[in-house]
Amino acid sequence: MDLTTGLWAVATASGDEPVDWSAATTAAKATSTAGSLSLSEAEKAGYAADVRDARSAIRSLTDRSFSVPGTVEIQNRHHWIDANVRTFRRVFEPLSQAGVSVHHASRTVNTATTAGTLAYVARHVLGQYDPLLLADGDPGHELYFVHPNVVQGADSLDVEYPRFRRWIAFHEVTHAAEFGAAPWLSEYLSERLREAVKDLTKYDIPREAFTDVNVAMTAVEGYAELLMDHAFDEESADLRRKLDARRRGGGPVSQIVRRALGFTMKRAQYERGRAFFDAVTREIGIDGAGAVWDRPENLPSDEELEDPDRWLDRVDHQ
Repeated sequence: MDLTTGLWAVATASGDEPVDWSAATTAAKATSTAGSLSLSEAEKAGYAADVRDARSAIRSLTDRSFSVPGTVEIQNRHHWIDANVRTFRRVFEPLSQAGVSVHHASRTVNTATTAGTLAYVARHVLGQYDPLLLADGDPGHELYFVHPNVVQGADSLDVEYPRFRRWIAFHEVTHAAEFGAAPWLSEYLSERLREAVKDLTKYDIPREAFTDVNVAMTAVEGYAELLMDHAFDEESADLRRKLDARRRGGGPVSQIVRRALGFTMKRAQYERGRAFFDAVTREIGIDGAGAVWDRPENLPSDEELEDPDRWLDRVDHQ
């Protein structure tokens, strides 16, 4: 790591946008190690086989068709930063297009915050299914594995690396299944993000748009957890316990950072969404629960996440 380079990049942030993206990228990489991408041919084949097996297992579990990206990227942490800077820029582009005036001091703070977020997440993210929200045209989708973190995660959880890698592959492919089963979902989320940023350009707090995104992502994460436990082809109770502990773990400083970056909300999405789908599945099975992806109106409301019977009654009468 090179803290001096990171600090200098932030201190010299410039341009007309709310964030100096080049400086944020430089600072994020300077304050995080890339990690090793030294993979054997067997490891490369292992990632590919895990994705193929996950696709087959999930397809056999549901009656909904979906595809996975043709190319699976095995990344280091800096590759992940590059990929996600592109996403961040797309999200905040409306602010630039609206000509929102940003003071130099604010740009510096925004750049530092963005760099810190990217660096922190890059050190922890294991895999990512990316539906490329807000991208122009029909951009397809992408699937990443951050190999140094997968290896480190397996070691820290005292889990065999090939088994842990396979678990992560199954989890990310469940997201491909969700977005494939719901062709409307990417545009739904993109539109809510556009609304949120549009509100910000008017200096309004976009509560409704953020609530819609949070509810939708709670459904996404909860359904993924449901599919994972049914599709994964090995005993996984120990993995579930260890990963749940990982999501809650860390010292006081780490907990503060995770809370500030929304990691606690992410954990709540997993837990709240899974509880909703467990209740729904007990009543109508996995295929029935998949009705949530039939159309946007079938997404549960914030209230229905707490009372699945209300969702069952509403969807049953549509």
